[in-house]
Amino acid sequence: MNDSIVEFREVTKQFGGTRAVDNVSFSVRSGRIFGLLGPNGAGKTTSIRMLTYILKPDSGSISMFGQPVGPETQKRIGYLPEERGLYKKMKVGEQLVYLCRLRGLSRQTARERIRYWLERFGAYDWIGQEVGELSKGMQQKIQFVATIAHDPDCLIFDEPFSGLDPINSEMLKEVILELRDAGKTIFFATHRMEQVEQLCDEIALFNNGQLILNGNLAEIRSSYGQNSIRLRFSGDSRFLNDLKNIRINNRSTNYAELRLLDGADDQQILRDAQNHVRIHTFELVQPSIQEIFIDSVSK
Repeated sequence: MNDSIVEFREVTKQFGGTRAVDNVSFSVRSGRIFGLLGPNGAGKTTSIRMLTYILKPDSGSISMFGQPVGPETQKRIGYLPEERGLYKKMKVGEQLVYLCRLRGLSRQTARERIRYWLERFGAYDWIGQEVGELSKGMQQKIQFVATIAHDPDCLIFDEPFSGLDPINSEMLKEVILELRDAGKTIFFATHRMEQVEQLCDEIALFNNGQLILNGNLAEIRSSYGQNSIRLRFSGDSRFLNDLKNIRINNRSTNYAELRLLDGADDQQILRDAQNHVRIHTFELVQPSIQEIFIDSVSK
């Protein structure tokens, strides 16, 4: 049985001489968090705009809930765009009720849901303020409430953590996971690979408009094996420059993530490191998504 909610079939979209999306095919199953990953300009947002029927593909087809995307499928989605679109002069409560009414909710139901979500985000005190008076992070939370208040079947978040501090980012992650557990299908577009590790069940990795990796996140990481080292130490980090058969994927004052290349001996790397610095952690692990992305792009 095919329980796919979304199907992209050989989809291409071109702007001038640039193929923003180049012959892309993938499917998304119900009740999953699906990550659209890649650097800025990779094709993520263009894919989302075609899924939401803001843009049409030049070739190929996109279906959602078993029918071609269009005005009917738009009714069943909640879309948080990367470019925020709230009315600055409207008060928070008035604006949220207006947006919910556009989605078919009664005024009473809209008010009940808005109150629930604003209280959940610790934002009910803002209900009488104009949106333009709020900070960027506060506006982001209001936009998020506008996206989910009408209880859509599919949620599409384009860089949802932009402008949020760490505490509010954690709150947003909790809500996204709760929505997934409640059976919602969630698209999550980001260039922040660490967020993917924490949220996504499945991923589609884009680069220059092409889909270069697609599948279950845990299975993809497992397929690479334990070929990476996480190293925490005290001392002069210049010894890292002399290690053989490794690639440094992440590096800071007292921390490094190393990718083992062909011929690398992790025990020899440990001995070499001990000759120069004090080792606090030396851990052989599966690669991070960032490492996998670098590896996939380089191939």
